Parts: sequence; structure tokens; C-alpha cells
Amino acid sequence: MDTSIQPGTTSEVPDKTGADSPRALISVYDKNGVTALAVALEAMGWKILSTGGTARLLRESGVDVSDVSSITEHPEVFDGRVKTLHPAIHAPILARGNNPDDVSTLSNLGYPRIDMVVVNLYPFEEVAAREPAVNLDELIEMVDIGGPTLIRAAAKNHPDVLVLADPSQYDEILLHLQDTDGDPTSVPLDVRQRLALTAFQRTAAYDVALSNTLAQRFEGVKLEGDLPPRLLISGGKLDRLRYGENPHQIAGFFDAARSGEIPFGLAAAEQHGGKELSFNNYLDLDAAMRFARSHCGDEWSEWPHCCVIIKHTNACGVAISTSQVDAWKDALASDPESAFGCVIAFNQEVTLDVAEEIDNHFLECIIAPSFEATALDKLSEKKNRRMLTLPNFTPLDSELRWRQIDGGWLAQEEGAPVVTWDDVTSVTKQNMGASELNLARFGVAVCAQVKSNCVVFIQPTDTGFATVGIGPGQTSRVEAVRIAARRAGDRAKGAMMVSDAFFPFRDGIDAAHEIGITSVVQPGGSIRDKEVIEAADEHGMIMLFTGVRLFRH
Repeated sequence: MDTSIQPGTTSEVPDKTGADSPRALISVYDKNGVTALAVALEAMGWKILSTGGTARLLRESGVDVSDVSSITEHPEVFDGRVKTLHPAIHAPILARGNNPDDVSTLSNLGYPRIDMVVVNLYPFEEVAAREPAVNLDELIEMVDIGGPTLIRAAAKNHPDVLVLADPSQYDEILLHLQDTDGDPTSVPLDVRQRLALTAFQRTAAYDVALSNTLAQRFEGVKLEGDLPPRLLISGGKLDRLRYGENPHQIAGFFDAARSGEIPFGLAAAEQHGGKELSFNNYLDLDAAMRFARSHCGDEWSEWPHCCVIIKHTNACGVAISTSQVDAWKDALASDPESAFGCVIAFNQEVTLDVAEEIDNHFLECIIAPSFEATALDKLSEKKNRRMLTLPNFTPLDSELRWRQIDGGWLAQEEGAPVVTWDDVTSVTKQNMGASELNLARFGVAVCAQVKSNCVVFIQPTDTGFATVGIGPGQTSRVEAVRIAARRAGDRAKGAMMVSDAFFPFRDGIDAAHEIGITSVVQPGGSIRDKEVIEAADEHGMIMLFTGVRLFRH
């Protein structure tokens, strides 16, 4: 709750009514369940102390409530900003029951104990996430001061004070108290410790949300090269997974706290049917989303349908098309063998026609903005399939991403490829036409999401563009070419090859020519660019330099 520190008082508080009864301080923003809690406590002989709107609500429900101001002998001021930060409140919370000096001092001050603190916080995270964004003054008013202070004080003294920072905790504590006629000392220490830990985690997450949000909103605050000076991460709700990458590893999924407790991305996806998602499913779905979002937005409006097939976080096939059915067929044709047991992403609503085409293909998950009802019914005929809907498939935006390593964290900006196509240079005797440039744009968007070292082979289709062979994650670029060639087979003839980095030797170009590649797109920048270009000219190939490396480790 919002307060400012007030000077203490050395005078005794005259009203000691109910001093021998257990007391609960209740002051909440989220009032779900609070009336039932207060009524139950009062029935067990507890005295209720409260503030502002909570006190009014409880009185309207027939609860006998003492105002905090009657205890502090100081009115609430500044529209409720100052209420509870006062020795008459915090001394009873922080006094240790096993410390004779604390007990004596509390008695001399005339402050009855507070045995329970029921507080939850202003919804800063929810307000910060509103669209359109609220103005800064309104956002600042959602910065809770008194609430975190009360919660932390009670959690610090948890052997003597019960701290309830979430309405979901009310029923459990009432059950403990009802078994002992409301005696607060009967609540076991392990329960108190769990409540305290939850309280500390809540205030920590709240502070992370404040810091990260205001770092973005405060004008004139320049961070170090647009990187935050400290890494502040808070995970939200835990979903325990069956196991990790392997059965012997424990695992869980925590939603991100970028917008507080409001889920986004995969945390906001709704699952339809099938067993719970696994650790590996989440990784594959994340990869599928990256590929699919790479082909969202106005620049791809001529080919609105994208299909991505993922296995072990790499793409088996990617296609864009004017037809969703064709996008599925073309993506599958890229590597039908590896697509067994895959994860699939579509960037448009999945139709019944596509569902019927997929029909008997063995897959783990499909994610899309939505499914036609008949399509969902069709796909659900296989009971282990999991269909997920995520309405907001947005184009990849540049954002800061974190990766943990031994002893620290790495941060980097990630997003869609930053190739400026007007500046792309043709370095061979032959040039690309407009249709080939569109194919190159598609290939670069795909290549940027494949693990390096990599190459992708791409071809135009009757209704769009598709991969025909992908060579991902190799220690040798020429080996990546060979792998893509094996997967493409005859479809490599006349294909375009896109590479995430330069070719250090001409061997990759020679190998590509032998299998029928006719054009190459790469960043350039090798000390042997000249001999690589000469190799392309010898073979009559077209080569573009984009000037942008696309490593993804």
C-alpha cells in the first residue's frame, strides 16, 4: 500500500481493546476472498485492523474493523499515500516473541501484537502492460510503498507473524486456524517459512518489474550502450514439466516477467488436446515461432501463408505461399524423412483442407493463430497431438535476449535480419532479376534462424518459395553444403544457396556447382572473397554479397 514514513511517537496508544486477542492487519488491492477471510477470523476471536477501501468493504459485510489511524493516532493523508509506516504498526509486526527486550518494549509502548498481515500490492505490472501505454504520472501512482514494507516486515518475523500476500493462501491458513480455535501459534513453522518465501519472492518480482519498466519509461536516462547496467530477471508462474531434455533431468517452465504477471509468447498459448508439453516441445515451439514470425508482416503480404516444420530446434522445411495447403506440402517436401515426429507452425488460421492433408502424418505439436473448428476436430482424432493457439503472431522485432553460460549471462539484440536490400551487391558477371531477389529475401529470413554454420537451398514454387535442402549447425561450411545437397537431391539443380556467413575457401562454391546450384547469397568479407567470386564466375553462377552475417550459435 502507498505510504510515506512518518515520525514515531513515544506516547502510549490508549486503545488496547482486544489486546489479548490475536490481531490481523488486512489492507489489500485485490479484494478477492478477503471478506470471507475476515469474517472467518472474527468468528474465531480475531480482531481486525484495516485501512481505506478494505476497511469500508469489511464494515459493509458486518465485520468489526479498527482503522489503522485509530492505532497510529494519525490520519491517512495524501490520498492514502501515508497510512501504515508508523511504529504503532511496524513495532507489533517486528517484535520477536522469544526476545524479552522486544516483548517488554512493546508492552511499554502500549502496542498490542499483530499476528497476521494480509496485504497484496498495487497492480503496477498490469497497468504498465496496458495498451495504449498509460502516462508516466499514472504509472508512478501504481508504485506501492507501504505494501512491500508490510509484507517484508511480516516475512522477516515469520516465526511470530503470518504473512498472506496472495488470496490463494487464505483457505489453507483458515484450515490450520480452524483446527485450533484460531490460535495463530499452532500454524507450523514450515508453513510460515513457505508463506515468508512466497512473500519475499513477490516483493522481489515487483521490484524487478518497477526497475525494468521505469528504465524504459524515464526520459533522459541513458543506459550503457542501450544495455541495462544490471540483469534483473523474475520468472512468473512455474509449470512443472515431466522431465527435461532427458528423463533423469528435472525441469519446469516459468513465464517471463517482462510485463509482470501478464503472459505473452508461448506462456499465453492455449493448448487443445493431448498430454502436457515437454521441455523439448517448448524448445521446438520456440524455434517454430521464430521461423513463422520471420514471415509475418506487410513485406510478405504477396505470400501470406507460411508453414514451418521443426525437429530438434532446426527446420526440416520452410515455405511461403498464396495457398496454405501448398505451404504445408512444400515445407514437408524439403525433408519428409526428418519431419517424422515434428513440431509445425502456421502463421494463419489452419483450415480443414490443411488438416486433411496433414491427417496421418506423425507430429508432436501444431501452433497457429487459430484453427477452424472442423480442422481442430480433424487434427484431434489422433489423441496425442497437441494443438496450440496463439492469436498474436507478430513480425520479429528487435529485442534484448539473454542466455545463461557458466558463471554469467550473455545479452544481445535479436530480431529479423537487418539486410538493406537496396545496398546488396552483385559481385559476379551475372546479376539477379527481381524474382530472384524475392527468393533471396525469403532465403535470408530462413537462414537467419538456422543454427550456424549453415546453408539453405531454396527454390521458387508455383505459389511461392520453399526450402529444398537445409544444412544446419556444421563445423565446416562445405560439409553443410553436402548435407543440404543430400536432402535436396535432384531439387538442388537450379536452386539458390544462402549462407549465414562468408565462404572461407572456394571449395563450398565448387561443391555447390557440382550439385546444380546456380546462385549464391552470402555476407562476403573473407580474405579469399576474390577467389570465391572467381569460382562463381567460372561456373556461370550469380553471387550476391549482403554485408550482414547471420550466425546463430
